[in-house]
Amino acid sequence: MLAEQVSSSIRHDCNRYNMTCQECNEKGYEISLKVLESVPSIRRFLALDVRAAFEGDPAAKSYDEIIFSYPGILAITVYRVAHVLYEFGVPMLPRIMTEYAHSKTGIDIHPGAHINESFVIDHGTGVVIGETTNIGKNVRIYQGVTLGALSLPKDACEQLRDKKRHPTIEDDVIIYAGATILGGNTVIGARSVVGGNVWITESVPPDTRVFMEKPQLVYKCKTPGQVSCPMDEFPDNNSPG
Repeated sequence: MLAEQVSSSIRHDCNRYNMTCQECNEKGYEISLKVLESVPSIRRFLALDVRAAFEGDPAAKSYDEIIFSYPGILAITVYRVAHVLYEFGVPMLPRIMTEYAHSKTGIDIHPGAHINESFVIDHGTGVVIGETTNIGKNVRIYQGVTLGALSLPKDACEQLRDKKRHPTIEDDVIIYAGATILGGNTVIGARSVVGGNVWITESVPPDTRVFMEKPQLVYKCKTPGQVSCPMDEFPDNNSPG
């Protein structure tokens, strides 16, 4: 089955470029054997991903719960297999796989991204990880995080197609919900913490905390004629009930 799908993908590429497909079946079979040889490595990575998710989530009751119910693990599992196919040069199929996972989980991981072991996506909805992203060991990211490319002029697309366009995240980094990190030259240094909703287009040194200043909140009162209520009018900074 795997060899058939890989061969079909190679054959489709031949047809798309009007090439004579002479060795598609043989190539599909050879690549499928290489993928099967990679299964122990894929399994090791996934075991470390599951363990990292369990150790970092007090709400998790067991490894089984994480494997069968966590959308982040589903997306990472599909990515791990798709990435191997991508590295072996299989066209189309790796992207179909990760887009299927995207449709099921809301997590968009390009199969070309390089992601090391013990990777965790917590909650996950809205996460985007671009094609040339590099992610180190023991990295945890939360929902709504974008690891993307800077916007490009229309005529620059072909020049940058195979270039580094997405950020590098070094080991032991935590990126909280809604953070956006853009650009191929952007590096988030090891052991850094990126706070929620920040926008980063420049590198961050190791052991750095990046966060937004506390916003000024405005409380609107229900009392007719009164526009706003200062926070200090409410005990313990609680909003009016």
